[in-house]
Amino acid sequence: MLNWTQQFSIFLFLDSNGYDDRYGHYECLMAAGSHATCTGLDAIQHWHDTNKDWLFGHICYDYKNELEAKCSSRHPIATGWGDDPLHFFQPSVVCYIGKDKTTLTIESLSDTPETIYTAILSANETVAAALPKLQFQQVIDKQTYLTTIDALRRHIADGDCYEINFCNEGICNDADVQPLAVFNALNAISPAPFAAFYRSGNRYMMCASPERYIMRNGSTILSQPIKGTMRRGEDAISDDAAKNSLYNSSKDRAENVMIVDLVRNDLARSCKVGTVSVDELFGIYSFPQVHQMISTISGTLDAATPFTNAIRYSFPMGSMTGAPKIKVMELIDRYEHSRRELFAGTVGYISPLGDFDFNVIIRSLYYNTKLKRLSYQTGGAITYDSTAVQEWEEMRLKAWALERIFD
Repeated sequence: MLNWTQQFSIFLFLDSNGYDDRYGHYECLMAAGSHATCTGLDAIQHWHDTNKDWLFGHICYDYKNELEAKCSSRHPIATGWGDDPLHFFQPSVVCYIGKDKTTLTIESLSDTPETIYTAILSANETVAAALPKLQFQQVIDKQTYLTTIDALRRHIADGDCYEINFCNEGICNDADVQPLAVFNALNAISPAPFAAFYRSGNRYMMCASPERYIMRNGSTILSQPIKGTMRRGEDAISDDAAKNSLYNSSKDRAENVMIVDLVRNDLARSCKVGTVSVDELFGIYSFPQVHQMISTISGTLDAATPFTNAIRYSFPMGSMTGAPKIKVMELIDRYEHSRRELFAGTVGYISPLGDFDFNVIIRSLYYNTKLKRLSYQTGGAITYDSTAVQEWEEMRLKAWALERIFD
């Protein structure tokens, strides 16, 4: 399917990589070509109410400026994704494999499914050269990063906020890479349950996200924020010790529970009163490089509420902002040195029934074929108990998981 999609100027491929996700519906899901577009939440709701068809697309972190009057973004657009802060498309073709991994379904607005199936099977395999060795330049150097962490801790001490997500950008200019080869390499070394490969014109995203932002299944709205990261051990004994250390970490629990409370508040704005609950608190989940602390919050969507309100009142996701949300978004724009654009935003789908599933765009590479610019952003949650050096090391651990494919 990926080889076949390369002919399209827009496509989105979502891959769960075989993870046993009790909530998801698909092993993988692909959309290609565009018959119609929507560029705002109201437009999405109106279009879907009228057409009852698939929509795929993205919401950039900076769409916050459309949702909150106090928010703005002072840094220039660099990756190109910020030119379209929200963009959804009705695909010409949708292909998906269900969780049982036994059936491929093809839906099309143009050719017959049989024709497309034959074309997919006969698509020429993209012959990719070995990935080049590349070096990334950190936009914020180590000393500035450490100084900024201390400044953010002072904001917390002064009562401006409780927790803030702070990130740094890595850039490689004049990079000549094949996006599909980059995605395949990233997906092979860091398979994740919310992986994505996305193209829109000359802009590509290669994503290895472990985090679900928000999903709807019938009347249920569900979010699974991640807060808490621990490097995996080199053997079974040290790996179990790392898991236990993460589970018992008072700092990581404090980070996690603050975001759980924020998400509960966000979901309550679109769900029936009294239905929002925490289904799992401090769950420990393992991925190739790290263990993560994940909590699950759900609620029942108010029947009189447009389904897009669940997104409107929870975006950007709390795990990538902090609390209180509006204040920390102002501080993020003040202290970070790059515009986030697609980073800390989301990609996903809305089904013909109005169900949806969206990831959190982290652990991702962004490539602009016109500018030859390859970049990523990584960071972490800062609380008063944070240690500047440890926060730098956590940020670099997450960056290493992306940089290592170019070693």
